[in-house]
Amino acid sequence: MNKVEVIHTPALLPLYSLNDKVVVVIDILRATTTMCVAFNTGVNKILPVASPDECLMFKEFDFIIAAERNAEKVPGFDMGNSPFEYENPFLAGKNIAFTTTNGTKAIKMAKAMNPNCILIGSFLNITALCNRIKESGKDLVLLCSGWKDKYNLEDTLFAGAVIHQQLSSAYEMHDDAALSAYFLFEQHQHDLEAVVRKSSHAKRFTLLHLQTDDVKFCLQQDTITLVPEMEGEFLVNKTATQIAG
Repeated sequence: MNKVEVIHTPALLPLYSLNDKVVVVIDILRATTTMCVAFNTGVNKILPVASPDECLMFKEFDFIIAAERNAEKVPGFDMGNSPFEYENPFLAGKNIAFTTTNGTKAIKMAKAMNPNCILIGSFLNITALCNRIKESGKDLVLLCSGWKDKYNLEDTLFAGAVIHQQLSSAYEMHDDAALSAYFLFEQHQHDLEAVVRKSSHAKRFTLLHLQTDDVKFCLQQDTITLVPEMEGEFLVNKTATQIAG
């Protein structure tokens, strides 16, 4: 039987092996949600990069450059990290160089540890994601991006939601981190928005006076049927690639 583990923050990655496992990177507020929206809009590929300075270099190569730090768009960049920005039809066919406070860091750290594949998870694509996981036949690691290497609530709730969907399949919870994520989701599955609005990151948005309700948007379920996946250095929508082929 395949095993599922939860890593609550990238700071704990050195304690784990990702070798030949399916890794789902989770950053509900907001990077992985935004990535799903971008591909649903028709973005060609996304290049996760480590820093705004590195991201800026790709402007010369006809990339749209997107950078967020501390929940705000970095000045001088084309885009930030709100999913609402990525619903723009102008983005169809474009390539994006993308750096965020937490999500892109988690992706790059996971990639260095020889996983079988890296998938991008959000509530928006949770059923498609779970179907893709089941097809893999591999052990599963749910990697929460957290906030600056610290635990956060919404990523753990999503990890629990994935485990909740997977329990009827050939997966077993392998550690207490997975068990706690599962119990957290079980307890709050009917009031997710109310719980997440109490989180530190949701409160951070309130202090920034965002003009859009990113929390509500990011907690929608099954509005997207694709699963972004790492292919080399890029995130791509393999479903679209397969259809085109």
